[in-house]
Amino acid sequence: MRVVIAKPGLDGHDRGAKVVARSLRDAGMDVIYSGLHRTPEEIADMAVDEQVDAIGLSILSGAHVALVEQLTQVLRERGAGHIVLFVGGTIPSQDVPLLRELGVDAVFTPGTPLGAIAGDLCASVEQSRAGRGSDRGS
Repeated sequence: MRVVIAKPGLDGHDRGAKVVARSLRDAGMDVIYSGLHRTPEEIADMAVDEQVDAIGLSILSGAHVALVEQLTQVLRERGAGHIVLFVGGTIPSQDVPLLRELGVDAVFTPGTPLGAIAGDLCASVEQSRAGRGSDRGS
């Protein structure tokens, strides 16, 4: 499984993203880290170019809804709406339902066990592969 871990927007703290990236690598995934300050367009292009199964966004800035809206729109425009999308960071619980409506498959907040992230991600990717094109478009 191939995964992009991305830091969108102006957020400059990437320790959590690097810890998650390392954990997913340790779980056997091929992980590409985007680096800091990526735009939704850059993240989508990287995901398409690298033919990834999933994108993980690490967001601490509070701009999670706007960034997810932009990224999901760009992914659909590029024919990549099937890519599993997960978000981690300081996400208020009241925003989780909206993020799910926007196409986020999983939301991980601080304190989530790393093994749970890998397990949930694997399950989401398998579900996406099984139903590719039927629920989110490609």
